Amino acid sequence: MSGRKVKLVYISDYTCPWCFIGYKELQNAIKQTPQLGFNYEIEVRPFTLATSEKQCAGHTKEEAMVKKFGRERWENCKNVVTQKGQEVGIEFAMSGPLSQTMLAHRLMAKVQAVGGSEAQMTLLQAIFSAYHEQEMDIGSEDVLADIVEEQGILSRDEAISFLQSDELFTKVDEQIKEARTKGVTGVPFTIIDGRWAVSGGQPAPVFVQIFNKLAAACGCGPGAGYLHDAPTPKAVGECSKTCGDEADGPMCS
Repeated sequence: MSGRKVKLVYISDYTCPWCFIGYKELQNAIKQTPQLGFNYEIEVRPFTLATSEKQCAGHTKEEAMVKKFGRERWENCKNVVTQKGQEVGIEFAMSGPLSQTMLAHRLMAKVQAVGGSEAQMTLLQAIFSAYHEQEMDIGSEDVLADIVEEQGILSRDEAISFLQSDELFTKVDEQIKEARTKGVTGVPFTIIDGRWAVSGGQPAPVFVQIFNKLAAACGCGPGAGYLHDAPTPKAVGECSKTCGDEADGPMCS
């Protein structure tokens, strides 16, 4: 694809349903704006919600959410997530194991090194679907190896060998710490062209508005149109200070 390159940094954790929804919304926005002529490059970066094996061991997603929110609040949250998921083509299954995600984040970093942004997008969709729709344990080396082999990115043996090593652990750990240092306390969190940051699982029109503003600013494509009913995006600097407590959209923290 030719055209001006637009870098999108998508910070997420695989166990967060709003990260799956937000990714779908971002993809929908990209599909809705071909007239802008942008060449979008999405980089997936890590964030961790459940930070230890102990926090995840023996718990289902349902049990963890009830413990965190209480039964009544969780039922309300579940209904909202399920409905929103269906609107973007996701069939959420709320049972299944709660997974630790460091292995998945490391695998994503490896895939970026091997196949770049396109390979990351393929794996991201597959991991999200495995966890949220198929109730798989994405903290399992075997599950992750099967997923990445099915996508034709790495062989199963290559994946297992990588996952059993400590390769890229330091890089991923540093990226997680960097996100927190810069004020990211919840996900999804999307940085667009280094100019705007969008926190939470925003609907596609919010991203479309930003893409139009970007096109107008750089003189790319039509770029004159914009959506009056979409929230005004915050600047990256502003958002890094406030998104943890005043999220623009629903998020996990």
